[in-house]
Amino acid sequence: MSAGLLGLLDDVAAIARLAAASIDDVGAAAAKATAKAAGVVVDDTAVTPQYVHGVAADREIPIVKKIAVGSIRNKVLIILPVALILSQWAPWLLTPILMLGGTYLAFEGAEKIWGKLRGHTDHKTPAATEGPEAEKKLVAGAIRTDLILSAEIMVIALNEVAEEPFFARLAILLVVAVVITVIVYGVVALIVKMDDAGLALAGRESPTSQRLGRSLVSGMPKVLAVISTVGTVAMLWVGGHILLVGVDELGWHAPYDLVHHAEEAIAHAVPGIGGFLAWCFNTLCSAIIGLLVGAVVVAIMHVLPFGKGHGGGHGDAHDAAPQGESAPGAGLAATGADGGTQDPTGTGSDPDGGPGGRGSAEGR
Repeated sequence: MSAGLLGLLDDVAAIARLAAASIDDVGAAAAKATAKAAGVVVDDTAVTPQYVHGVAADREIPIVKKIAVGSIRNKVLIILPVALILSQWAPWLLTPILMLGGTYLAFEGAEKIWGKLRGHTDHKTPAATEGPEAEKKLVAGAIRTDLILSAEIMVIALNEVAEEPFFARLAILLVVAVVITVIVYGVVALIVKMDDAGLALAGRESPTSQRLGRSLVSGMPKVLAVISTVGTVAMLWVGGHILLVGVDELGWHAPYDLVHHAEEAIAHAVPGIGGFLAWCFNTLCSAIIGLLVGAVVVAIMHVLPFGKGHGGGHGDAHDAAPQGESAPGAGLAATGADGGTQDPTGTGSDPDGGPGGRGSAEGR
């Protein structure tokens, strides 16, 4: 009897070890897949704060929360089932789908650069300041945009774990969906509330707190500008790399081989930092490819009749997120104008020159 019990306990322990190993494998694969999608994650993080431009402070977090819930639904209820079905029964479709997404990202990055070169800005009244119905429209537009970015993230992640068993793929992609959503919208929530934290600190009696508060308020437009620039570069880099790898998998090997051989030469030529320089070279080549392909698509979209009114590339989402305006800064301006809060920076509330005014991050 005792021998049988010991055998049972040994079996239970073996199953527990197997389960723990499986969880570790899922975690490691999810981390690898998430890292591969990092470029699109940066872009997603750069895009989302623009949707709360001009929103009253008490509506910023609820709107971000609604978009985050919509993002989870996009990933779990729409993208994940479709991606798993394709990977199980039509895996040959994954590369063309990835390349379509890569082309779209390249187009978005090139469109942003084209807009900056033209000096194009959009100063429409933010939809979220016009009432509940407009807020619903804003959230819906943001969720539609998130669907595109989330699809890219999930397909890139799936491509990294395509050889795993079905249920392992399911678990890994669920982890990726939750982790990426928490990271993106957690960072977004911090960004959009940073100006409020600055206002609170600037209102304290301590000179140190006041200086820190003023620095936060005046610095957020610069932070958003950096995030927007990084997002644009990430779109070109990720889109170009997807296309570079995709054409190689479809049979046109010359572009990938050229970049790969040059990358290897750089890695071996410079001891110590050769690997980093090789990565930088690959990233630069990918970004150039993304820019070239994106520029061609932008040119086509502006020649074709149905493409002339395309604008920034997101349709309704752009109505809610004007280009060239910063979410946190705009939230501060709205607080100062509508809520009676004084500008702690001492620079006034000039919409063109004050902290958080125009001239910060470009909306997407």
